[in-house]
Amino acid sequence: MSLQQNPQLTRYKKLLTYIDDNLSEEINIEKVEEICHYSYRNINRIFEAIHQETIGKYIKRLRLEKGAQYLKYSELGVSDIAYEVGFEDRSAFSKAFKNRYSLSPQAYRESSESILEEQRKVYLPNEDREREKLQFEIEVIPGFDYLFVEYRGNYNDVPAIEKLWESLFTFADQNQLVTDRSIFLTEIIDDVEISDHINSRYNLGIILEKPLGFEPEGMFRARSHKRQKYAKFTHQGTHQSSVDFYSRIYALWMLDVKLELADQPTLEFYPNFDENLNEDDLITEIYIPVM
Repeated sequence: MSLQQNPQLTRYKKLLTYIDDNLSEEINIEKVEEICHYSYRNINRIFEAIHQETIGKYIKRLRLEKGAQYLKYSELGVSDIAYEVGFEDRSAFSKAFKNRYSLSPQAYRESSESILEEQRKVYLPNEDREREKLQFEIEVIPGFDYLFVEYRGNYNDVPAIEKLWESLFTFADQNQLVTDRSIFLTEIIDDVEISDHINSRYNLGIILEKPLGFEPEGMFRARSHKRQKYAKFTHQGTHQSSVDFYSRIYALWMLDVKLELADQPTLEFYPNFDENLNEDDLITEIYIPVM
């Protein structure tokens, strides 16, 4: 049986989507078997072969990484964060967090604040000089359906990402999903300063003009994106140069944007992308979710 027709792969993708949508909820053996219509032992074997970690370890790691994001970007208390990411109490979260990051949650927050302060100094001029403030717009993107494939690895591995883009475009084109109006996007799921490079997730997608209506083959998935408010920034330049642009945004966020971050992925759109375009001329529209 081919990879594309494998029902075990369909069960795996269904479980992955459920975990993505319900990370803070209790996900026990019975729930996994209910979602997959398959024994936990067998689906766990498939999951571990793909992820190099069991379902339980995967869920725990994502919860701790989500907790680290809250500590870094929000003012929520540790107890509230523990609840938000699916731990039964502060003590269990703190113990697991320290085992993962070698720091207590509070120490991690203080360390993140110190790093942010050092980054901020890079972008703030001397007192006698004015600086250009961050330029952004507030936009609300309505809900949409999209087809995507997950990249997992180093965000700076441009050849690997480009190869995955090609596979997405080929699959979408073969299924007559590409038109002159097609919009391609990426979802940045993880913070590379929190997640290991090998596990950082980056979804490459195409917005669908209507729901897909069939189960996509291989590792492609389809889902709906909810309506969300964003702070929109525009960057011109290479993929590599956008790294410094992001650093500047987050370093000056509280000074210039003064909005609370929402717990949703950051989106990127490429309005002038063309395979013959000079990289320095590439426009990247960055949508950072806000409350």
